[in-house]
Amino acid sequence: MDKVTIGGVGAGAPFAVGAGEPLLLIGGPCVLESEALAREVAGELKGICARLGISYAFKASFDKANRTSLGSFRGPGLAAGLAALARIREEFAVPVVSDVHEPAQVAPAAEVLDILQIPAFLCRQTDLLVAAARSGKPVNLKKGQFLSPWDMANAVAKVKESGSRRLMLTERGFCLGYNNLVVDMRALPVMRGLGCPVIYDATHSVQLPGGAGGSSGGQREFIPPLTRAAVAAGIDGLFMEIHPDPDRALCDGPNSMPLVEVEPLLKRLLAIRAAAQG
Repeated sequence: MDKVTIGGVGAGAPFAVGAGEPLLLIGGPCVLESEALAREVAGELKGICARLGISYAFKASFDKANRTSLGSFRGPGLAAGLAALARIREEFAVPVVSDVHEPAQVAPAAEVLDILQIPAFLCRQTDLLVAAARSGKPVNLKKGQFLSPWDMANAVAKVKESGSRRLMLTERGFCLGYNNLVVDMRALPVMRGLGCPVIYDATHSVQLPGGAGGSSGGQREFIPPLTRAAVAAGIDGLFMEIHPDPDRALCDGPNSMPLVEVEPLLKRLLAIRAAAQG
């Protein structure tokens, strides 16, 4: 497996993700609602991960380009969002992650971000994958809700043949009928077999796409059991959208993890991981 090194040069000490390395948490609010909220979440999560020996990267989207309805909150946009993420990176000395949606966003995003994230709906967009690979930054590629895990081999090849082996794959569930997702735990070892560290997206996996009519619903009560299963199955990191008050979040609140519940869950997950690794 190719390990991926993240951080350094202002984002804290570099760390590796992959087999034999500490668990990684990619966590933060779905979207940049405000810098005050981002600072609160980043500071709290950095402290939790330091106490537990978990690697940490802060995630928030500068733009959510695939919201259900036109009137949904999308975020501050590219310029303002990257400026805010740069300040979070500097203040807390943590790597920062955000989504890129089109090739033109890659170059400015790569000047700030430590990880470029490719949204699930865009995981087959060749020009976007090539641009992200050529940026030199680590890429977190989310598996589409419409793809089998073995079909991700083609997306992996696009990135690697474009010059980058700094690639992580993220599982976030598969469409089952209308407005529902299901997680097939077999996908985790299958994608790990493609030679990349695998991240489990604990919060999008419990999303109900479009399930609230003009927005997506969610079932956050299933985050803990699914995450326990994923860690037992063998993963290299977790992705979680985390908010101090999910019921008031401007994006993905129904499937976001309450900030106060993160540390107790992570403690249980580390115990499971230790047992599973023998």
